[in-house]
Amino acid sequence: MTIPAPTAADTRTVAARVVDVTKTYGKGEAEVRALDGVSVDLYAGEFTAVMGPSGSGKSTLMHVCAALDKPTTGEVWIGDQPIGGLKDKALTVLRREEIGFVFQSFNLVPTLSAEENIVLPLAIAGRKPDRAWFDSVIETVGLRDRLSHKPNELSGGQQQRVAVARALVSRPRIVFADEPTGNLDSRSGAEVLELLRAAVDDRQQTVVMVTHDPVAAAYTDRVVFLADGRVIEELRHPDRESVLAVMARMSEHGR
Repeated sequence: MTIPAPTAADTRTVAARVVDVTKTYGKGEAEVRALDGVSVDLYAGEFTAVMGPSGSGKSTLMHVCAALDKPTTGEVWIGDQPIGGLKDKALTVLRREEIGFVFQSFNLVPTLSAEENIVLPLAIAGRKPDRAWFDSVIETVGLRDRLSHKPNELSGGQQQRVAVARALVSRPRIVFADEPTGNLDSRSGAEVLELLRAAVDDRQQTVVMVTHDPVAAAYTDRVVFLADGRVIEELRHPDRESVLAVMARMSEHGR
């Protein structure tokens, strides 16, 4: 299924847009087509999950959307900016100011405190945090009494909350989260999912999450399903059962 571009009647703001994107690795008989003509709009102020079996292209799609990788063909937009023609310096600025990223492995600097890790992207950019927004983010993630702690003094769930706060503090246009609960127990994972949900509901953020977990997907507004590098189905207002039903259908069709 290819998702059409919004019509004039569709007033939703698009935070990121992928238009007929392919991504291949290798050449000749060794060529792997990770993305095969993907078109999808990611809407502002929504929590979107991207799901699919291993090798379906979901992480590749996220990396292409987040300007961490370049498509072989097609175009990616962040807001109203097509990013295909941007030079390295402009891409760096775009990633720093428009995009937040939450990794499965937290990616915190072990020698820095939680607060220093959270403001690190701003510090690299030579910017000071908006104090009111910083305080609001810290309140949301519930880390006020942990700001002076180093990562090794925090639980896995607390480390991931630091990573989420770091992604939010620069007020990016869109936050990408790649299996953000993959290294967490179920309770800590639920806390992180509730935090991402609150970022959308209370802070009007836009969050796109790659996950394999139907329970995690149930926290979102919309699930986009990939198989063999293509978008094959979409589900709005998902719950665990409806996600499992789509996954079962995909499995029956060998996708």
